[in-house]
Amino acid sequence: MTDFQDIARRVIAVEQDGLRQLADGLDESFDRAVETLLNATGRIIISGMGKSGHIARKIAATLASTGTPAHFVHPAEASHGDLGMMAQGDVAMVLSNSGETPELADMVAYTRRFNIPLIGVASRPDSTLLKQSDVALVLPKAQEACGTGIVPTTSTTMTLALGDALAVALMEHRSFTPENFREFHPGGKLGAQLSKVRDLMHRDLPLVASGTSMGDALLVMSQKSFGVVGVTDAAGALLGIVTDGDLRRHMENLLELDVDQVMTDNPRTIGPDAMAEEAVALMTLQTPQITCLFIVDPEGSGQAEGILHIHDCLRAGLG
Repeated sequence: MTDFQDIARRVIAVEQDGLRQLADGLDESFDRAVETLLNATGRIIISGMGKSGHIARKIAATLASTGTPAHFVHPAEASHGDLGMMAQGDVAMVLSNSGETPELADMVAYTRRFNIPLIGVASRPDSTLLKQSDVALVLPKAQEACGTGIVPTTSTTMTLALGDALAVALMEHRSFTPENFREFHPGGKLGAQLSKVRDLMHRDLPLVASGTSMGDALLVMSQKSFGVVGVTDAAGALLGIVTDGDLRRHMENLLELDVDQVMTDNPRTIGPDAMAEEAVALMTLQTPQITCLFIVDPEGSGQAEGILHIHDCLRAGLG
């Protein structure tokens, strides 16, 4: 009976060895590739055919999402009009394991004719692609994981890793931050994880002044529908909060009291520039758990700027 796990481990080990060879073989050509990409005043045009084309699409997407404008151009479509997507100021990066892919010829010729910098990625230093390139990135002659040498496996893994290395080098040089990343990923789980508290908080706040009767406080609590009301001093700084739990603890003579007698002092708060996931953790990972947080700038006057409910975080895909 075939042991599929053994096959998987062999494939992964072969590809790991290819990545090690790739890392060991990096030289000044990688530095020149990064500098060429940094100097682009236009976009990075990435192309490849077949499996290399799939890798090229991913590299283009990674660059575009990390602050380097890039897009994929299919080499066959390039020969039928899409060469017009390239212009002076752009940089082309062309992928081909052999360096002899015929469909790439028109694209390579176009970069030479219009003086568009060309970064070539291939495994043969003497290939047509790398000879024509301004910067040649040579993949090591590593064994393909298929065992027969005919299925692109290790070579595509190395090319993908090389693209990731270029993208991260550009990111770090540009000091690209998670906040920048979120600008390109506003939707989905990733966008939610990178949201800040200020992106989710409500600004119509349930607040009453110190000394307010509990009868009036209950009206505000009901109107705002957060299940909590904040208590402020004369300057507007947050002193405490009244929660459902506080109401239950003082149920016997509740309407005879004022908010100062019922509230919880020094409530948990969070700053508006904190990550929303920090707010979720603050509400759920401590004892007792809470469902609302007032937003108070830690460097401000202590006034509440917003309120965040756990349901807001859940709707955004957090938690």
